[in-house]
Amino acid sequence: MDYIQMGERLKTLRITRQLTLKQVSELVGVSISMISAYEVEDRHPSYLTLLKLSRLYGVTCDYLISGNTDNENKRTIDVSGLSEREIANVSELVAIIKENKNS
Repeated sequence: MDYIQMGERLKTLRITRQLTLKQVSELVGVSISMISAYEVEDRHPSYLTLLKLSRLYGVTCDYLISGNTDNENKRTIDVSGLSEREIANVSELVAIIKENKNS
């Protein structure tokens, strides 16, 4: 895996979302020092932690690892706990917004 500059992406995402190291550590379930180590690229997150970070920041794991610009603007939304109907409504809303934006 190409972890080059993943730390910079993690730090930028955290700061953009106005989260502290402590908040991220609590939300992801690892120590503050581990989050800091990920951001300065002393350590790399496990697959499970990487998944948790991607969900927290609303980006793909691919973006965190490689900075893949093909999907750079692709974001994810955590829909866990929503019914199928609610998920369909969210999807429809996104489609309407995109359609209006392109008009």
